[in-house]
Amino acid sequence: MTRHRGELAIVLCASAALAALFLFPIVSHFTRAGRIDNADGQFAIWNVAWVARTLLTDPRHVFDANIFFPHRSTLSYSEANLVAGALGLPAYWLTHGNAFAAHNAALVLAFVLSATGMYYLVRRLTTDRRAAAVSAVCFAFCPYMFAHLPHIQLLMTFGLPFSMLAFHRLNERPGIVTGAVLGAVMTVQAIACGYYGVFDALMVGVAVLIAAAIGRRWSDVDYWLAVGTAASVAVVLVAPVYAPYVRLQRDLGFARPLEAADMFSAAWSTYLASSSYLHIWMLNYLPPWKEVAFPGFVAVVFALAAPGLWWRTRLRETLSIYGAIAALALWASFGPRAGLYAALYRTIPVFSLLRASQRFGIVVDFATCVLAGIVLAAVLARIRYATAVGVAIAIFAAIELLVPLNIPIADPPDPAYAVLARQPAGALIELPFYYPEVGLYQHAKYMLASTYHWKPIVNGYSDYIPPDFYDHALTLAAFPNRDGFKILEANHVRYAMFHMYGYNGENRHEILGRLADFHAYLRPVFANETTQLYEITGFPR
Repeated sequence: MTRHRGELAIVLCASAALAALFLFPIVSHFTRAGRIDNADGQFAIWNVAWVARTLLTDPRHVFDANIFFPHRSTLSYSEANLVAGALGLPAYWLTHGNAFAAHNAALVLAFVLSATGMYYLVRRLTTDRRAAAVSAVCFAFCPYMFAHLPHIQLLMTFGLPFSMLAFHRLNERPGIVTGAVLGAVMTVQAIACGYYGVFDALMVGVAVLIAAAIGRRWSDVDYWLAVGTAASVAVVLVAPVYAPYVRLQRDLGFARPLEAADMFSAAWSTYLASSSYLHIWMLNYLPPWKEVAFPGFVAVVFALAAPGLWWRTRLRETLSIYGAIAALALWASFGPRAGLYAALYRTIPVFSLLRASQRFGIVVDFATCVLAGIVLAAVLARIRYATAVGVAIAIFAAIELLVPLNIPIADPPDPAYAVLARQPAGALIELPFYYPEVGLYQHAKYMLASTYHWKPIVNGYSDYIPPDFYDHALTLAAFPNRDGFKILEANHVRYAMFHMYGYNGENRHEILGRLADFHAYLRPVFANETTQLYEITGFPR
């Protein structure tokens, strides 16, 4: 037992050290660095902080996020990121509510857990720690991960190796316990990322069928009882978390047409695209791509040799499982026109909530790294100085996958937010109020700023936008005005914050004129050269 704990400690420490190296610009400015240069990055930081804070203070209302006021259950308008929020919770608490620290803690832990999961999966399949280490590096730090740093949910890949590890335990010792463990691990992955929850279920389903066929387990009652237990546990545990999404789809008709996946489908160039230092030269020779899914030369070279091990009977089932997963995920990633994704869309209801078929690329990378580890273990077993060779390959894999990162450092928050945080409870509208023609994504910066005061805000940005948000956008963009006051009165909005950098030239003259016209209804709370904060004390008739 002590030896196993020591190994786990070494794996975790090595994974953390690699994560710190790869993510140094983030780790070195832990409480200020983040992808605030785009709306998705701002959204992710807000999201993780909201979940971390609410799990600490009011977990029953975690889905009632503070955006799109007065709407409820607004966290379900996009990925909830409950697992990322839970991972970031200790850092949020220790830093007294720093949103960047919460997000960055979840981000670093995602890499550490992915490396750890892959290490133990390949070690179980091969019993070779050296091959397991190489696979862990190739998967956890593949270029796909760094291409999605603004999308915290897409970094939660650790459930893929841990789920397959749980499946192999079930396959070897089928029973209620192993089945329940598999179901619980799949639940964590489904809650961590909706896309990966679907991918995970499909992966396990393929593995179950192939293991049953090759192992002749169609009549094995214990096997199917364990599989049924896993499915039941996963459904029971996932249902409460997915209920808000079901209501959103039922009540508001939120769904994505099959044709939308065409815009987010992979091409063959996807699987050669990478921004790492040693791969970037390839980009000049590739046609356009929309996703980054090249797992690196180390993973690809060894994985391509996997068919050569087919003659080994004891590896046949494992090679078949991961070869099939890679092939089917590759096929699905090419989107509706390739056929498989369209078939899945028409037969599995949850696919109506998905859109980016190219994200199957992470499953291709995952299976490729597993196959690479199996082949490498076979090679190392037949050569001299195997440990030295294994270490050298792991080091080269890490060097090969290093990606240049340019992570912005956040400026100190506007002092108006500190003043607002001390005001009595009440909802806020921030202006300029952006409408579709100028980009709704610009509301994400207001969401990030709300982590300094946590007042409900009329503003919002998400996958789903409420219809009345579109209806009111142009009216509220001209606030203060009589129609705008009417909307805010009906919704019981108490505060209005004007960011003067958003008003230039004639627009600035107009906004100052309107503020003067309606001064009787706006009590100044704070003002400096860039920001004016008011309490709405009355409404014109």
